[in-house]
Amino acid sequence: MHYNKLPFTQLGHGPHTLLAFHGAGQHGASCYQPFADKMGHHYTIYAFDLYFHGANLSATDFHNEEVLSKAMWGQEIKKFLKSLQIDRFDVAGFSLGGRFALATIEQFSTQIDAVILMAPDGVTEHPIYTLASRFKPTRQLFGWLMKNPNSLLRFAYLLKSVGIIHDSLYRFVNQLLNTPEKRLQIYNAWVGFRAFHFDIPQLYKLILQEDITLFLFTGKFDKLLPPRAVQPLSELLPPQHFIILPCGHTQIVEKTAAYILAKNLY
Repeated sequence: MHYNKLPFTQLGHGPHTLLAFHGAGQHGASCYQPFADKMGHHYTIYAFDLYFHGANLSATDFHNEEVLSKAMWGQEIKKFLKSLQIDRFDVAGFSLGGRFALATIEQFSTQIDAVILMAPDGVTEHPIYTLASRFKPTRQLFGWLMKNPNSLLRFAYLLKSVGIIHDSLYRFVNQLLNTPEKRLQIYNAWVGFRAFHFDIPQLYKLILQEDITLFLFTGKFDKLLPPRAVQPLSELLPPQHFIILPCGHTQIVEKTAAYILAKNLY
């Protein structure tokens, strides 16, 4: 069983609780250190290591078909909250961690005061992700490509050369897939988290019903999850709650922390 623990790092010392979920290829502590630096006086941050990441690495292979359900995720969060006697809390999610933030909202909306989403995955689903994760034959092909990445990387280089993908996205993909361990991590995350998809209008009704304050941040120069990727959610928000920062994907957590501090949004 790969989904039976949820390690975390505690950052900050503030009176308010923040459950924080990192992006692909990261771990919680380094991802949310900018939040601790800027808002550690306000928040005690529980920066989780998501499954197959950081201290939560699990031994598996490219044939893993085990899926994390939303119910399983809810049970782990429930155990965590009970163990630390946490009643009310805020939530933050960056990139891949956006899926976990959205799943947490779905199941714990009556306990959440505020949500910070940063270039969140899960608002929309890219067709490549759908193809790679939702059908067994294409999952097998995805696994083969992760074991034999040269063909994939050559194809990505060709797309970059003819201007179909941006150079920054090509560099990001290279960095994300440059070791066998990283490729296995991506495979497991894509395949294992495929049950995490959401009805955004229905979820937003829940947010309004429970009077949850939600801020959505994206990066103007983000080629991985650009502002248009979150449009089903951004178009529902008050304009002042959708912020496009002058940065790319990898800088957005740091820029968000600085923005929240400067604007005193917490």
